[in-house]
Amino acid sequence: MSHDDPIRPRVLAIDDSDLVHRLLRARLRHERIDLQSVRTAADGLRVARETVPDLILLDIDLDDSDGFEVLAQLKADPATHDIAVIFVSASNETMDRVRGLDLGAVDFVGKPFDVTELRARVRSALRMQRLLRMLSQRAQLDGLTGLWNRAYLDDRLRKEVAGALRHGTPLSLILCDLDRFKSLNDTFGHPFGDEVLERAAAILVGGRAQDVACRYGGEEFAVIVPAAHADEAAGVAERHRSRIEQVTWNERPSVRISASFGVADLSGLDGDPTPEKLVAAADAALYVAKTSGRNRVVCAEPAEWPRQIAG
Repeated sequence: MSHDDPIRPRVLAIDDSDLVHRLLRARLRHERIDLQSVRTAADGLRVARETVPDLILLDIDLDDSDGFEVLAQLKADPATHDIAVIFVSASNETMDRVRGLDLGAVDFVGKPFDVTELRARVRSALRMQRLLRMLSQRAQLDGLTGLWNRAYLDDRLRKEVAGALRHGTPLSLILCDLDRFKSLNDTFGHPFGDEVLERAAAILVGGRAQDVACRYGGEEFAVIVPAAHADEAAGVAERHRSRIEQVTWNERPSVRISASFGVADLSGLDGDPTPEKLVAAADAALYVAKTSGRNRVVCAEPAEWPRQIAG
């Protein structure tokens, strides 16, 4: 798909009526959306968690539950909390509308559908979601390096760990610390230190397409490495280490920058794997890298002292 053809917003319709689903498909067929239909509250909640659609069209009266309970569960789950929900109902009761809006619905569409109104309300909800996502992403970017910030890292790592555990796929985390960065700042000044951070960030974001590089704080960075065991992630880290070491600075040809790396694998954690344990294991490996000479990659192993991989 080209950059000029953005991904279609995903819309999930939860309604126990086949007729309503056919009507929705007919009325919204010219909209640039991917419409998915389910007929029960249980399936709706499951699909919402699995696909995280941009918008849910939710009937109030469902065979196995009611829309208010479904909405309450969506808003109580961090994975689905931010999905926009439009209630769709034949009810004209003002209190139903008020209750739905109070629970977090963004709009209310009556049955039978007015085609023009339905399309306008769906477009409006999707437009608002897009704007909110843009604002949220801006708030999650580090202003200096342009990488994702610590808040985004914490949220993304939680989702990646949950997904890896659910699907049985590997997941690794790399922590990176620029060596002797404070001395660099003290000697050459903060503008040069900022330049070093920007160059390091550009290297870390230039790895595998699926990796997620973030600024962890100060001179520390983190890279989430999906679908990779520790040894593969250590190879990624070693490539980053080597590239950082090879950077030359035209105005300061004598300066050489290096970085230390700690790597941990979700499968190598003791007990129930958690994002916190993964970070702690990578941090312990990074500590060994720093204290054993810097400018190296150290990989944590289960129930063993972290071992050096490269550098």
